[in-house]
Amino acid sequence: MYSFEQILHIVESGIERLKFTRKPPGLYLPVEYILTLKGKRIRPAMMLMACNLYSEDVEQALQPAIGMELFHNFTLLHDDLMDQADKRRNQLTVHKKWNENTAILSGDAMLILAYQQIGETSPQFLNQILPIFTQTALEICEGQQYDMEFEQLTAVSEEDYIEMIRLKTAVLLACCLQSGAIIGGASSIDAERLYQLGIYVGLAFQLQDDLLDTFGDPKTFGKNIGGDILSNKKTFLHVWTMQLASDAQKAEIQRLQSSCSCSPDEKIATVKGIYESLGVRELTDEKVRYYYDLAMKSLLGLSLPGERLQMLYQTIDLLLWRKF
Repeated sequence: MYSFEQILHIVESGIERLKFTRKPPGLYLPVEYILTLKGKRIRPAMMLMACNLYSEDVEQALQPAIGMELFHNFTLLHDDLMDQADKRRNQLTVHKKWNENTAILSGDAMLILAYQQIGETSPQFLNQILPIFTQTALEICEGQQYDMEFEQLTAVSEEDYIEMIRLKTAVLLACCLQSGAIIGGASSIDAERLYQLGIYVGLAFQLQDDLLDTFGDPKTFGKNIGGDILSNKKTFLHVWTMQLASDAQKAEIQRLQSSCSCSPDEKIATVKGIYESLGVRELTDEKVRYYYDLAMKSLLGLSLPGERLQMLYQTIDLLLWRKF
């Protein structure tokens, strides 16, 4: 089997071989830019790793895996625009480096390029992979819409929040794992178990992301700390805060969300202080571990010997207990 580092090298080499020679260059330069920011490449890597569980020929999954990465970066490009985020992976976001219209149009091009890459899947698997991906793409849009609608609500239930992040974040990771397994020759039962594994890992990943956005180190996280607070995001920490807070604390949060007079640093510090006083940091960490445990049960349920699962197990650990 391939090591995680070897899988990442295969993915990165495949992305580096992409050549955008069509004109006008102004449409494709932002695409090249966001790809050169070199994210973690977790989704295409997981797809190749799932394939490798059942086959040594991971190259057969490379082009659709690159398509998944193109699609993921398309969603980030548009998300950054909708959130008016300044930084992505410690660099200027596309709409800041160029402009908002360029971010929209280049993002649209990335979506089409993603479908182009996925369309290169071997014909014997394409009729299974394409419907999974198309369903996933729609679900991600649904999750983003929920996220936007939550911004207008005073309170959001935990159940609604978990469903939103399942759609917005978890389903793409699940799609990659299931698709890689199918290409590798897994049984339908194992492919479905890997899909569920992806859901649980994706939920845990997003909850950990919520924590890091407020309590992480900006030097290693790659984004400005407190961005969710400044944009009034209904994160898991906020959901629990509105359940546990006193009337005075709720009023203070609502004042900060509607006031334009306080500084960004003051808003972040005040909300962060309320989070810490209510213990929602610890509650969120407990939920991360809950979904991690479910992911491990799904992993151990695969019809494979334990030694073939070690690399995926280690990668999930690295992903979920990250500080970046």
